[in-house]
Amino acid sequence: MATRGKKFRAAAAGLEAGARFQPREALERVKRAAYAKFDETVDVALRLGVDPRHADQIVRGTVVLPSGTGKKVRVLVLTQGERVKEAQDAGADFVGTEYIAKLKEGWLDVDAIVATPDVMGQLGPLGRVLGPRGLMPNPKAGTVTMDVAKAVRDIKGGKIEYRVDKTGNIHAPIGKVSFTVEQLEANFTAFMDTIVRAKPSSAKGTYIRTVALSSTMGPGVRVDPGLYR
Repeated sequence: MATRGKKFRAAAAGLEAGARFQPREALERVKRAAYAKFDETVDVALRLGVDPRHADQIVRGTVVLPSGTGKKVRVLVLTQGERVKEAQDAGADFVGTEYIAKLKEGWLDVDAIVATPDVMGQLGPLGRVLGPRGLMPNPKAGTVTMDVAKAVRDIKGGKIEYRVDKTGNIHAPIGKVSFTVEQLEANFTAFMDTIVRAKPSSAKGTYIRTVALSSTMGPGVRVDPGLYR
């Protein structure tokens, strides 16, 4: 821990306290500050001026990152009939209703689950297991659909889901440190555009209050939130 602490302090030393940057410069600093020996994920953290206790102020949805996530995503499709082949052809890693029994036994070696509406009735008992892990198929996230091929392609191609937490914050991955600044900037721009469009009509005051970028192990770099007001 001491070594990590020393590296973190060294990475943070070049960041001026309270400084706010344009997105590209912030991303350049995140890349320079990354020090881990693995390919760290680049994350964005937002604090929004919403009250998630009110249903009409819950900010959630999906966005397809143009440069992808840099992560190999394992997709399970729960479906039957002709949709099985469609899912397989689209690149799904696991397909079929037989996986419902495996899920009930505790198998969770997947990153995303897509289901057709006709099998959702069988997933009810799994809500308390899949929900907290962000794996429960949901129509709003596009993971309950008859078009399983499109859902699989979107997820494999860089689709991520976001949701404001109970304290008004959103965290999401936008790529890897190994990405070019241009790739990260394209992903960040797509993400922020989506968040701005998702502003609830009932939200009062400043909507996007803080924006910060960081790598998995590195210090946070603030982006000027005034760019999104």
